[in-house]
Amino acid sequence: MFEYRDLFRWDRFITPTLIKPFFGVMIGFVVLVGLSGIFSGLTAMAINPFGGFIIVVASIVGVVAGIMFSRVIAEFVLIAFRINEHLGAIRDQGEMR
Repeated sequence: MFEYRDLFRWDRFITPTLIKPFFGVMIGFVVLVGLSGIFSGLTAMAINPFGGFIIVVASIVGVVAGIMFSRVIAEFVLIAFRINEHLGAIRDQGEMR
């Protein structure tokens, strides 16, 4: 994890440690929005059964897509920081010669 004083130092990034809790928050948000869509679809089934069913299916697909999209975005952020670490290691190896 990071310490409070790491917020004011620039030699260490805090984003890689914050991305996992951010991913958890995004999963929670996507699930809540999906549950809201499912309940509204179930309510809409009283008026139009087919339309309500489409809303329920779209909400379930949206939850799955939202979870996958959140994971992809989190991995892209982590990849950017890993590239930075690897380039720093390559630079350090070049300086040793």
